Amino acid sequence: MTAQLDSFYPTRVDFGTLDEIHRAAATALLPDVLDFIEGGAGKEITLRANLAAFEHWRILPEPMSGVGAPSTRTELLGLELAVPILTAPFGGDGLYHADGHLAVARAAQRHGALSIVPEAGTYSYERVHAAAPRAARIAQVHPFGHAAAVAEHVAHNGFDALCVTVDCPVGGFRTRNMGNRFDPDQRYFAGNLTGENGAPGVAEVFGQLLKRGGAVWNWNQLAAAATDFGLPWIAKGILTPAAAERALDIGASALVVSNHGGRQTDPAPASLEMLPRVRAAAGPDVPILLDSGVRTGSDIYLALALGADAVIIGRAAIYGLAAAGESGVDRVFELLTEELRTLMILSGAATIGDIDGARITEAAR
Repeated sequence: MTAQLDSFYPTRVDFGTLDEIHRAAATALLPDVLDFIEGGAGKEITLRANLAAFEHWRILPEPMSGVGAPSTRTELLGLELAVPILTAPFGGDGLYHADGHLAVARAAQRHGALSIVPEAGTYSYERVHAAAPRAARIAQVHPFGHAAAVAEHVAHNGFDALCVTVDCPVGGFRTRNMGNRFDPDQRYFAGNLTGENGAPGVAEVFGQLLKRGGAVWNWNQLAAAATDFGLPWIAKGILTPAAAERALDIGASALVVSNHGGRQTDPAPASLEMLPRVRAAAGPDVPILLDSGVRTGSDIYLALALGADAVIIGRAAIYGLAAAGESGVDRVFELLTEELRTLMILSGAATIGDIDGARITEAAR
């Protein structure tokens, strides 16, 4: 099962908008694969809430600000970013385009962004890092028994940080997938899950994610494993102040405020809705990223204003990948960055650090 991508699909210069890229992706993908991307858990209340949350805020213009060439540069855990964007560690990437995360990381590198390389991806950590060593700097892992071994492995292969997905002890109740009997070829998820040299097999990890009632780690087990990571690690899937505090207590260096794109707990709060609360609990100095619902440059601006240091794009990157491979992802970065820069000029924000709560206002409800 692969993406139906032919040579006539447009290159990046032909895409005028992100909506065009989305439409091209929808045309390119098989229906069940498209549902796998677009769908969420349960009644998809969380999925819709993620998008709606951005509509509750407005950006305040600042006429005659004198800002004409804003800088989008920032950093995360000492890693430089030309734009405050990372790509999500979505698995099964070869379902959307044959180059998968190789293409995503190369596009991210071209724009000075970072890629979080998935554990359950089509290509190994090493292959993605080799394709784009300046972008593929963070490796994702699930908090299962092999996590410390993965940390040691990726540290020896050029990675600078680990991203631990803490909100997925089991796959969410994803009704679209259930309705269409989605059963992808597991080889698309087996780039690292080979069953060799101490690594679990893809069937083993899939079994854990699908087996409700199976063994699930708690914070104490993650804390014990983290003592052997040897790398700074990011807790991805934080949605409450209590979870933020617990993750930081056991050594997390950064947090990702995320509800897994609406694919886990449903109904749950929108990520953007919970961002200010997590920021207040974590304090001003902890690096915080926001994912779930980010589709446009204005979404990025609002996330930064509400307390994020950068955002993670998942579906937006997948749309570009499915539409036109590396060129499609490249165009997604171009459009997101262009809109963000435009809004910085219009609102008088000369740097990413200038984007704060004073530059936005809550819309009347």
